Amino acid sequence: MPTTFEQPSFLFTVLMFILMIGPLVFVHEMGHYLVGRLFRTKVDSFSIGFGPQIAGWRDRRGTVWRLSALPLGGYVKFAGDANAAGAGSEGLSDIPLAERGDYFAFKPLWQRALIVLAGPAINFLFAILIFAGFAFTMGQITMPPIVGQVQEGSAADAAGFEVGDRITSIDGREINEWPILVQEVRMNPGVPMTVSLVRDGMPREVTLTPKIIEMEDRFGNRGRIGQLGVANADAPEVRQVGLIESVGIGISETARTVRSMVDLLSQLIRGQRSIEELGGPLKIGQMSGQVGTLGAAAFVSFMALISINLGFINLLPIPMLDGGHLALYAAEAARGGKPLPERAQQWAFMGGFALVISFMLVVTFNDLASFGVWRHALELLG
Repeated sequence: MPTTFEQPSFLFTVLMFILMIGPLVFVHEMGHYLVGRLFRTKVDSFSIGFGPQIAGWRDRRGTVWRLSALPLGGYVKFAGDANAAGAGSEGLSDIPLAERGDYFAFKPLWQRALIVLAGPAINFLFAILIFAGFAFTMGQITMPPIVGQVQEGSAADAAGFEVGDRITSIDGREINEWPILVQEVRMNPGVPMTVSLVRDGMPREVTLTPKIIEMEDRFGNRGRIGQLGVANADAPEVRQVGLIESVGIGISETARTVRSMVDLLSQLIRGQRSIEELGGPLKIGQMSGQVGTLGAAAFVSFMALISINLGFINLLPIPMLDGGHLALYAAEAARGGKPLPERAQQWAFMGGFALVISFMLVVTFNDLASFGVWRHALELLG
């Protein structure tokens, strides 16, 4: 069992959470802002956080830059938006024809779509740059996916794995390094998978289910991971890579992380994973503090993962999120450029709002459960 580290202080955790979320929200909203400005769209306000304004100023274009009290997100409010979420527009009929070119609602459909898409896209780009920076400065770990040991009684043993087998793919996804194999298996506890391998020059294919392992990290956090029960044959080596290759590595790492999120979502829908495994802002805050004690490299790596999460979640086709706006634009395109009726859009946004709030309540409940709040409450009541 790993040695349990002392938990960071509350103030340190809050500081690390702000340092984690603040830049990611800024990057996301800056994506919307920059592409909006590229298309000469008037911006009323740019806010980091929600709620009451702590500090702010107005620039020469009339945009109010705000720092708000609740650091759980942010927004760019374009001229004519009814609210910070961009749910509908207001007062558009009163705008003179000569000024309508500055308003988001009057922009061509493709420009509106690019403005909305820019937020999640820049989160992915941010993660790519982080991964690429690590690869360029620290090199890439190379370790061929060759089996050096098979644990007796493990999932790999039951499937007939042998020493010397070279694993080439899992469920059709190429495996060319041992860390990729480990990541794929860890992310799929108890989920059947098809593994392709080469033995003595001959291709083989086996189906197995990774064993579910309850693990505890150095901070006492518990979770479930998958395990095959194999060890690698070769010691890891570090290979220096050039700038172009490092960018390719950054893209591959980001794409692999997104694919893992798609798999997790699919497993949740099929009932293969429990919704209790999902975490929310409180859990991210706790982990930000814990990772912050491990040094700058660990903290920045975690920031890349959260940035990918932010981009992925915002692309889900849920009104109130960027993906919901894009879904409405797709419907508008399918209707020959005619927007959905205002009433339908209002119902869509209300439904999206209810779904987002419900999700936040669930993950907050999970977060509090992982902190032991409900257990302590029951002990007090008992």
